[in-house]
Amino acid sequence: MNRRNLGVLLALALAAVPLFGPGKYALHLMVMGLLWSYIYTSWSIMGRLGLVSFGHGAFLGIGAYTVVMLWNAAGVSPWLGAVVAVVLTLAVALLIGLPCFRFKIVGHYFALVTLALSEVTRLIIVGLRDHTGGSLGLTPKPALTDGATASLWALQFSDKAVWFYIVFIFWLGALFVWHRVDRGMNRLALQAISEEEDAAASIGIDVTRAKLTVTLISAAMTCLGGVLYAQYQLYVNPETVSGIGISLQMVFGVIAGGLFVMLGPTVGAVFLLVLSESLRVLIGNQVLGVDITIYGLLLVIFIIYMPKGILGTALQRFGPARATPPATARPLPLAK
Repeated sequence: MNRRNLGVLLALALAAVPLFGPGKYALHLMVMGLLWSYIYTSWSIMGRLGLVSFGHGAFLGIGAYTVVMLWNAAGVSPWLGAVVAVVLTLAVALLIGLPCFRFKIVGHYFALVTLALSEVTRLIIVGLRDHTGGSLGLTPKPALTDGATASLWALQFSDKAVWFYIVFIFWLGALFVWHRVDRGMNRLALQAISEEEDAAASIGIDVTRAKLTVTLISAAMTCLGGVLYAQYQLYVNPETVSGIGISLQMVFGVIAGGLFVMLGPTVGAVFLLVLSESLRVLIGNQVLGVDITIYGLLLVIFIIYMPKGILGTALQRFGPARATPPATARPLPLAK
């Protein structure tokens, strides 16, 4: 059985799980696992090609808060709110990305710019507390009243199985985009740019356009992840959907799972979900910041000892073929 047929079989098996009634808690964990898998995959589309962004928490926050604020203030459906959120996200990504790529702000400087973007977004959300709820967060107005269990207009569903299939479809879509980008000419261009930007430009590669294209795709997908998060959780908080913490979580999740493997971000999301749930049960809220500390320590360990991540290392050791081509199988790159 080849990998494609095996992948289809596993996807069908996963899609059938809710039919066996696994329970609300188990289904909730599966929804969150798929949701973070989608978000991490969205980041990796950009990160694996040499554009390491620490600002995707900003795009996630824009998506989450835009739909909730439009719904609460004007009754705008999250379907329309998602369109507005994506447009705002693309504008922000263009505003940040175009000057960086045009003036060759690269490497650690690009990472710092995106890191600042993420934190500035969090501070804006906290500062506009009259509209966003500040650090207390914001809850969408409930649409499921009088015994209703679903509202398509408000994108609210009480049945977690519905959310499972919604997020499952988005996850498959993210894998499809990852595959198309990986097989496209833009990947080869960005790979050349990450190795030597001036040389790539000298052979006719439009450096700015190549970088900006993949940045906009990644940002828009992450924004939609924020929309899904807000509508599923029915609560948004600046600490959970924006800021430095959530941006670093994305980076760590992808590195832990495997930056250069399609299902690497998914493995990383499941790993982090299991880790966070274990810490919640064992430690609870008694020690503040322990999760971030552990994430940081594990990030260092993975970069040093397992740069290809859990799945990448497993495929290299036990798979019939190498997980990635030699040109891309390297430690976490920074934009050049």
